[in-house]
Amino acid sequence: MNHSPMASENKLVVYAALAANVGIAVAKFIAAAITGSAAMLSEGVHSLVDSVNEILLLYGLRRSHKPPDREHPLGYGRELYFWSFIVALLVLSLGAGFSLYEGVNRIREPEPLGDATTNYLVLGIAAAFEGTSWWLSLKSVRRRKGRMTYFEAFRGSKDPTTFTVLFEDSAALLGLALAALGVWLSHATGDARFDGWASVGIAVVLALASVLLARESKALLIGESAQPHLLQKVCSVVSKVPGVVSVNGSLTHQLGPDQVMVAVSTEFEDGLTTVEIEDCVRRMEQAARDAKLPIVALFVKPQTPERWRERLRELDGHEA
Repeated sequence: MNHSPMASENKLVVYAALAANVGIAVAKFIAAAITGSAAMLSEGVHSLVDSVNEILLLYGLRRSHKPPDREHPLGYGRELYFWSFIVALLVLSLGAGFSLYEGVNRIREPEPLGDATTNYLVLGIAAAFEGTSWWLSLKSVRRRKGRMTYFEAFRGSKDPTTFTVLFEDSAALLGLALAALGVWLSHATGDARFDGWASVGIAVVLALASVLLARESKALLIGESAQPHLLQKVCSVVSKVPGVVSVNGSLTHQLGPDQVMVAVSTEFEDGLTTVEIEDCVRRMEQAARDAKLPIVALFVKPQTPERWRERLRELDGHEA
């Protein structure tokens, strides 16, 4: 399966984030060892978890582009959604969990911090790297969101890769700010508990980010319909095929960022034989391919408009 330009852009964003997080994690751990800062140690674990997350996202991206086979006739697109969900769980269990544990321990048993200069230097370098990664992912999101707000684009996106990196980087930048504040307050007041509270604050930020990511990843993993504009394109393309009287509507199922399964309810001309309907369906499939629609499977159901409307009422009833 050929990789789309969007997929290549996703990989670039994830590779940039991975390179930044690996270097930052090493620097943070060294600074934590020198100064004894709990917030800095939490930030080091945070960057380490983010590095693992980027590796999992790259693995999910690669697996999601495997071509369909007999065991998986609709492809492997949902692999990306699965690994995105695992990433959200790791942010919560490892990142937020460790930060909370370390922060509470430091509050209960405060220890004086070492030289603050090392902390500030590492935090500044980390902010520069995280900011660069954040800016790359933000630019990628901007190109795709159109007129939607960022939150609307996040909720409606079928590709979790870039948004996951953007959320991670945003949480990382906020975490760096909290760590810097904790270190400054600890030295300014002589109370090391502020460093512990900063670690607790980092845990809260990571927990909120993980909950949002998990919610969206779960929805994609269970299965969502495709964007409305794709439904309109499908109906418009197949309705022009000779032999088709009308397209009543379609049901779609998102299998991956660029992989959609479509079921089309179609009314054919009266008097068509089975062979003629089969030929008509073949031309509908070809028309969808010619239009370069991201469809991995197109199912056509001969159906009257009345039966289609009845089916929609059944779906509305189940939703209620």
